[in-house]
Amino acid sequence: MGLNPVASGSTVDAVLDQLQAQISGGAWPVGRRIPAETELAAQLGVSRPAVREAIRALSHVGVLEVRRGDGTYVRSGCDPRPLLRRVARASARDVFEVQLAYDVQAARLAARRRTDADLARLEELLRARDEATEPDAFGAADARFHLGVAEASRNPVLIEAMRFFIDRLHESMRAIRLDHEVPEAGPARHRAVLDAIAAGDPEAAASAAAAVVEPTLAVLQSLLCDAETPGEEK
Repeated sequence: MGLNPVASGSTVDAVLDQLQAQISGGAWPVGRRIPAETELAAQLGVSRPAVREAIRALSHVGVLEVRRGDGTYVRSGCDPRPLLRRVARASARDVFEVQLAYDVQAARLAARRRTDADLARLEELLRARDEATEPDAFGAADARFHLGVAEASRNPVLIEAMRFFIDRLHESMRAIRLDHEVPEAGPARHRAVLDAIAAGDPEAAASAAAAVVEPTLAVLQSLLCDAETPGEEK
């Protein structure tokens, strides 16, 4: 069973489907190194970034393992596509409920484990977030700051979970910037997170991280309830 060129304009999902078919069909058994990104891109007729994104998605759910300097290996024959589709269809409220849990624990651990280099990087990420105005750039900058906090936690499981989830956070923050009904935490609340991390205060950092997400989550919950009960007087 070989790879087939994907249709022009196809998304990363089409690449992911082809890679998973090779694994599920036995062409790439567990323990085997898969072809390099350049080779896969040529066979599928897509860009290397599309291949890289599909590999990243399969790596985050444990199907593939990227070994730096060696290649990418099949780690599991399980099919993660149902899970990935559920994540892709998740509502903004679903995203922020998970983000609340991740951010609180990431900030708490970062306050205990951050280095001076981490603090300098977080300052740069926060500055970039504060300066971003265009919705897509803002969503990307916000996601990078939150991921930076997770990376300062030094917890590899939490970091990988955040990396898997970060695209949805980016999309959600972009949508919120375009939707004036839903508030997003401004610079002061994000600064409070960084200040608590810098002070080495885990509980203050956790509380500040919760204060970033909870107001937005409350409004999303309210809007969802309104949408589920149309016609009722408010």
